[in-house]
Amino acid sequence: MPNPFEVKVNGEWTFQMSSETLDHYDQARLTPETFHVIHDAHSFTVRILEADFYQKTYKVSVDGKPYSVSISNPLDQLISEMGFELGASKNVSQIEAPMPGLILDIPVSEGDEVKEGDALLVLEAMKMENVILSPRDGVIGKIAVEKGAAVDKKSLLIEFK
Repeated sequence: MPNPFEVKVNGEWTFQMSSETLDHYDQARLTPETFHVIHDAHSFTVRILEADFYQKTYKVSVDGKPYSVSISNPLDQLISEMGFELGASKNVSQIEAPMPGLILDIPVSEGDEVKEGDALLVLEAMKMENVILSPRDGVIGKIAVEKGAAVDKKSLLIEFK
């Protein structure tokens, strides 16, 4: 299954989906938040109640029954397996490298005030550019790396004040 996404529903059920899996669903948008879906000869009305795109969590109703859904792409899954959870805590005091790589860009400076979700740096790893986002609002205390530096997994990148 190419590029599988891990989908968790209500924290109880976990399954893999890919673009190929989605091809088996007939779907039509009724409104910006509402879809009509047919799968295996069953018809469903799906409404998006809430969406947090940064955390990739959604509250949806399927035929009026509410569900909490979280979606992890392959990179999210790899980062989690490597022991680095983005946005895991609002009390994060430092950012460490989730994997070995090369620092391509650091769009923030020491003393800058950042909001949750702001880009802190770009880390190239496994031929992919990964934007490391701020897990919380705060002030940048120390930037422990420089643009162009190679870093190991768990290397200190940024500290918050």
